[in-house]
Amino acid sequence: MNRDSNSYTFIFATLMVLVVASVLAFTSQSLKDLQNDNIRKEKMQNILSTVGIKVDREGAEDLYNKYIKEQLAVQSDGSTDNTVNVFRDVKLALELKKSPEDQNFPLYVAEIEEDKFYIVPIRGNGLWNAIFGYISIKEDLNTVKGVVFDHVGETAGLGAEITQDWFKERFVDEKLFDSDYNLMGIKVSKTNNDPSNLDKSDHEVDFISGATITCDGVTDMITERMNHYIPYFKSIKESETALAFSMSNIDSNIN
Repeated sequence: MNRDSNSYTFIFATLMVLVVASVLAFTSQSLKDLQNDNIRKEKMQNILSTVGIKVDREGAEDLYNKYIKEQLAVQSDGSTDNTVNVFRDVKLALELKKSPEDQNFPLYVAEIEEDKFYIVPIRGNGLWNAIFGYISIKEDLNTVKGVVFDHVGETAGLGAEITQDWFKERFVDEKLFDSDYNLMGIKVSKTNNDPSNLDKSDHEVDFISGATITCDGVTDMITERMNHYIPYFKSIKESETALAFSMSNIDSNIN
């Protein structure tokens, strides 16, 4: 075949495309398991980070198995579905497309020494795309232990700052509910009257300058997600109250 002909050039280019595509497809398929494993371990890292445990990717699984005692699929009525593996099977982006009655609401329960924490995955919308993360709550079911935020494509130096430690630290010890256990959430506000973040009961933290829409997204996703866990949290509180009352009666009878 004449190497200077158009047909030779076309055939050669077609063969090269097929060879390169085959190599890329093989490489992608070969690395798929490794990529999925890295994603799984990064998820464990993020969950642990909300309760103050910093660990590298390789050590994440051991500490996750040590400290995460329960993985629950909470339902809209406050019950749980024990048939669902929330870590493996529940994708929050897909759950959000369902009606609340049909969603599974993942909840991770950590126990560190004598302290218990409840970790809730959260997801919402920023300026350009999705924002997401985790928020952990102390055993009082009100006080924030820690948060992790991430994003798909927020602006560097503006909305992308939600991933920075200085921003996440503002949420520590903030309250989600008022004294009557009405959900107040945590507002990321430009009118916050507590710039030093000393008042942990005002349900506000300072916003990121120039990132109003992303900050509004953080505010909204915390409130929207937490609202679905209220029936479950109230059932825990009722059980604790009943147990305390029962123990009080036992003590009275003994005395």
